[in-house]
Amino acid sequence: MDHVKTTFDRLQSFIDSGMSMSHIYQPVMLAYLLEHQGEASAEDIAESILLHDDSQLRYYRDIVKKMPGQVLAKHGVIEKGPKGSNRFFLRGYDELSPSERKRLQLQCEIRLAEYVEKRGKAAIFAHRDHSRDEIPGSLRYDTLKAAEFRCQLCGIPASDKALEVDHIIPVNHGGTNVPHNLQALCYSCNAMKRDRDDTDFRQWPEQYAHRQPDCLFCDPAGNQIEVLAENELALLLKDNFPVSQGHCLAIPKRHAETYFDLNPAELNGINHLLRDQREALMAEDANITGFNMGTNAGASAGQSVFHAHVHLIPRRDGDQENPRGGVRKVFPDKADY
Repeated sequence: MDHVKTTFDRLQSFIDSGMSMSHIYQPVMLAYLLEHQGEASAEDIAESILLHDDSQLRYYRDIVKKMPGQVLAKHGVIEKGPKGSNRFFLRGYDELSPSERKRLQLQCEIRLAEYVEKRGKAAIFAHRDHSRDEIPGSLRYDTLKAAEFRCQLCGIPASDKALEVDHIIPVNHGGTNVPHNLQALCYSCNAMKRDRDDTDFRQWPEQYAHRQPDCLFCDPAGNQIEVLAENELALLLKDNFPVSQGHCLAIPKRHAETYFDLNPAELNGINHLLRDQREALMAEDANITGFNMGTNAGASAGQSVFHAHVHLIPRRDGDQENPRGGVRKVFPDKADY
């Protein structure tokens, strides 16, 4: 006769070998359900998680609903309550004896202790300390809005997974709360970033200071190029050979040959300058009706100054007889299609 798995056997097997952990949430949630008649609200479970972390209850309530709640339900271990009830139910709870519940709860606590010992409690919750407490709310909102409320690493929307604002250059390596050093990451990508990113950030200040002695853009003042604006990592230059009034260039301060050699912080710095300049130009010239933006990467693409730069070219109705094709006119016979 085939052995029929009891609820205890099923849960014991899942906790021992079926529980793939990327954080402490699952064993904490199961242990709490086992201790509280197999039923609990997201707030109840969040409070249990808070015993291991001092972060905000609301954050963990959302985590409960979006991560362990979904994962455990997918595995058939728990059931979600009616929509809007905010409650979870452990399947087969009534079939467990008090001693079985205690044994399963102990298993969860063992898995939890093993995970904490392996990762270290400080490392598990470090992303919460850095992402929440140091960035002003308005700057946090602007960063999330600029990312269109999606993780800038995996692309998942905020409606599916909680987003956090991350310092591209960490605070403990000299990063600051400036827009071009901030990015939106989901809590999973942010938590895993430290383990997977082996960049030595201590070298970044030295890299940013790199200038090429014979480079036109590394010394704008010495080459009679007007600097229109700047931030920590980028400059906005007036083009000395403009193709239209207001034509300017955004460049990294660090010497890098092409756009593709820039890192995310430098790209953010350049993008902020371009956006601000676009707004300024449109405010001062009502005739501007469009813009061309572009970069040349390599001699075959027309690059003549081998310091990365992005052109911002204001356009006005009638400035060209047939503007159709825009940047496609690098191949004139292919511009009209």
